[in-house]
Amino acid sequence: MHINLTGHHVDLTPALRDYVNEKFERLERHFDNVIDVHVILTVEKLVQKAEATMQVTGNSLFADASHQDMYAAIDALVDKLDRQVVKHKEKLKDHHRAEGSHRNHGE
Repeated sequence: MHINLTGHHVDLTPALRDYVNEKFERLERHFDNVIDVHVILTVEKLVQKAEATMQVTGNSLFADASHQDMYAAIDALVDKLDRQVVKHKEKLKDHHRAEGSHRNHGE
């Protein structure tokens, strides 16, 4: 998995980069078909915003989260993406199950 991290009005410190990498590694453990991730961290006045587009096999997932603390915004972002990954994984499993049962009925 390749993570592209961009900051808008944010100093991307090594600690912040490590935190993002660590959180997205957790996501990859749940679903290993993650191809590419683009994370954008933004500060707008008092709001810290984290957003990400994640390319997975057969789909593109997007989520964003805002908080007064950047680390909390990243946590919320990863939680949202985690739910989307689980949903995507279920769709893949259901699709393959339906595909298999369809073939059995035809024989």
